[in-house]
Amino acid sequence: MAEFLLERTVALPLDEAWRRVTVWPRHARAVPLTRITVTPAGPTHEGTLVVARSGIGPLSFADPMEVTVWQPPEDDSPGLCRLEKRGRVVTGWAEIEVRPGPGGRARVVWREELGVRFLPGGLDGVVQRVGRYVFGRAVNRLLRGT
Repeated sequence: MAEFLLERTVALPLDEAWRRVTVWPRHARAVPLTRITVTPAGPTHEGTLVVARSGIGPLSFADPMEVTVWQPPEDDSPGLCRLEKRGRVVTGWAEIEVRPGPGGRARVVWREELGVRFLPGGLDGVVQRVGRYVFGRAVNRLLRGT
């Protein structure tokens, strides 16, 4: 399994930073060749299933993730979301934490343990570098609101 950590400090209130990184359909705009479905529709809660389908045609795969922790930020208390990856190809988990940062800014911390079945463990370093790059760009776009 490849593990990585991304941290960003942004000039946004906690609730807006949280919204930008947890409105799941926005992730499809931040990650190329990806579609997102959410079940059930409506507000996210523990048990919500988020499925990212990446690729083109027969070269695509589903990355189903179940929300196992859902604690939006309140006042100045941090928010935490944990997604457990339930797929046949992509395994692991992701945690998104939004907490107060310096000067009234928000600090976003994205932790991920990412595995790709059928890839030997010797390639974990490559998976880690690719994951940091892809998710780093996605987090930047999500926080910019694009």
